[in-house]
Amino acid sequence: ATLIISFTFASTAKADPFSFTGTFTQDDNVQFFNFTVSMSSAVTLRTLSYAGGVTATGETIARGGFDPYLALFNSAGVLLVQNDDGGSSVLTDAVTGRRFDAFSQTTLTSGDYILALTQSPNFAVGPNLSDGFTRAGQGNFRDGFVDISGNRRDGRWAVDIFGPNVTQASLVAQQQPIPEPTTMLLLGTGLAGVATNIRRRKRQVNEVKEESR
Repeated sequence: ATLIISFTFASTAKADPFSFTGTFTQDDNVQFFNFTVSMSSAVTLRTLSYAGGVTATGETIARGGFDPYLALFNSAGVLLVQNDDGGSSVLTDAVTGRRFDAFSQTTLTSGDYILALTQSPNFAVGPNLSDGFTRAGQGNFRDGFVDISGNRRDGRWAVDIFGPNVTQASLVAQQQPIPEPTTMLLLGTGLAGVATNIRRRKRQVNEVKEESR
């Protein structure tokens, strides 16, 4: 009986979400993230850079950031999924009326993955990460965070990575030129503890707020 109870508990356990925020300094910046999936399951990747909202860890993000794009690669650097505009899966900007945040939900097998965040239309060339991005080296190709509709934005971004079997996620220091996937995964491992501490600190703050109500 004890074995059955333990197995049931493990199968229903839910992994904590991971949320990250930061700021681009120019239009052609690229921010990378590493994350690990322990077993095959759905993984959600989304931004709150454009319309704002509340992250998966409960942080409120103000609207006004740039129009984001996400590209997902496996540990070998092969492009798997990309998304520019999330449509009905993302919020509408209260001022521009646009839904320009990115959103992707896909089933991933166990393993390590690399996520890239850029400003649209700085798209992955593909089919490999080593092929780079279409606007690399072009600096402020959008005249400093101006969206396709002519609205002036800023460099702030927010990214969520979550799923029932996402066991870790971390920021990777921005690198130019883009390093090999194996190097990038190693760079991310060094920051994994920092990222986990940030996520846990946000959870603790939220718990204190709930208790004080």
